[in-house]
Amino acid sequence: MYLIEKFASGAGKKGGEFYTPHEVSQLLAKLMMPKPKSRICDPTCGSGSLLITVAEEVKDKAGNASDDFALYGQESNGDTWALCKLNMFLHSMDAAQIEWGDTINTPKLIEADTLMRFDVVVANPPFSLDKWGHDGASGDRYKRFLRGVPPKSKGDYAFILHMIDTCTADGKVGVIVPHGVLFRGSAEGKIRQALIDENLLELVIGLPTNLFFGTGIPAAIMVFSKAKTTQDVLFIDASKDFQEGKKQNKLRPEDISKIVSHYQAFSTVEKYAYRASIEEIKENDYNLNIPRYVDTFEEEELIDIVAVQNEI
Repeated sequence: MYLIEKFASGAGKKGGEFYTPHEVSQLLAKLMMPKPKSRICDPTCGSGSLLITVAEEVKDKAGNASDDFALYGQESNGDTWALCKLNMFLHSMDAAQIEWGDTINTPKLIEADTLMRFDVVVANPPFSLDKWGHDGASGDRYKRFLRGVPPKSKGDYAFILHMIDTCTADGKVGVIVPHGVLFRGSAEGKIRQALIDENLLELVIGLPTNLFFGTGIPAAIMVFSKAKTTQDVLFIDASKDFQEGKKQNKLRPEDISKIVSHYQAFSTVEKYAYRASIEEIKENDYNLNIPRYVDTFEEEELIDIVAVQNEI
């Protein structure tokens, strides 16, 4: 893991294609709260770092690490797929079923001629992929795009829809997305509306800038749950809590704990978290842009001009 991270750090833009920073993986793993006997999947698994981190979060009732889980993944790049197989072997998780192929166009995790179902589905898919397979989407044999076909030039919702369709009736989905996914209109707006109306969206987190390899843009995490007990959605603005680095910013353990504890509390906290009702989201035209819900505006101090002049 250490070597893969160092390699990703030096690989610039390409690094983000196969590695999710460990702290972000840890955050996603803790948000998913995987239980023993879980089937865990990453449909864009890269070198497997996110999948392994979620697996390491599986705890028994006493809070001890458990190895009672099954791992599944798919990766489209052959070199990265081989790296993932090696990574699983080195972590004694080589029972994991890791397939090589394009998740959207040729899903390989199939059971009885239908898509396999998982208790936990996590992914850091490629941001706004422009060649994701739009032309074949309307005739998709697995009917993943009944809520709408994502635009040709942006495949973010193709991965989200695939993840939701491969999730069990009481499972959870955690996905890292660019902020545009939260507010872009037309086809994406219709899909977002359908997911919210079905009461699948549970949590939206705004992350700090410059966390990921190869891109400085801030990302967000969306958590979908098929067993929600409320109609509300929690918004968290975690963009200001991080440790600054030369090349890369990092989430500190306290930043991760803060996000997870507020998710578990599921309540409004001034300038940090907001619990929005479905009515409020509808009033905002299903726009999930975080500043619409979490007000982080800080009043600037008034300057005493006379005092400053006297000082000068």
